[in-house]
Amino acid sequence: MNVQRTVFGSVGIVLLFAAASFAEQVKTDYDRSADLSQYKTYSWEKVQTQDPLLVDRIKEAVNGALAAKGWTPVESGGNVSIVALEMTQNHRTLNTYYDGFGGGWRWGGGFGTSTTTVDNYKVGTLVVDMFDANTKKLVWRGSASDTLSDKSDKNIKNLDKGVQKMFDHFPPGVKN
Repeated sequence: MNVQRTVFGSVGIVLLFAAASFAEQVKTDYDRSADLSQYKTYSWEKVQTQDPLLVDRIKEAVNGALAAKGWTPVESGGNVSIVALEMTQNHRTLNTYYDGFGGGWRWGGGFGTSTTTVDNYKVGTLVVDMFDANTKKLVWRGSASDTLSDKSDKNIKNLDKGVQKMFDHFPPGVKN
């Protein structure tokens, strides 16, 4: 019985750490034929979000990441137009636990019981698109997804961290 508890406890800890390390997902892609090193200025086209408080926070995070790369924001007429989209989705996880007496992985019957719990949580995703201002062609896209917290400060911190990670290897193909 103690061996089962130790195994289940160890598996639970491993899953917890795995979930924490994969919680934030960042992806980027770009037009391989575009020379992103030629761009140095950008203008904001639109930030679409259901929460008006996020508009300035998203712009601030992206502006900071691009400033670190030597890019300059201009009111209009930049080399690149930026569009950002924020969305939230509800997710659900089902967790089933067995007491070890029958059921579960054992063969045959038994008087075991199982308990299933439901965890509901929200995942926020930010997509940042960069378009060549002259051709209107998409040249770069980044996205960051993470579980949302009930605490605004934590969400702002995760937004900043996700945007920073999104622009870590920007512009692609250029040694920084």
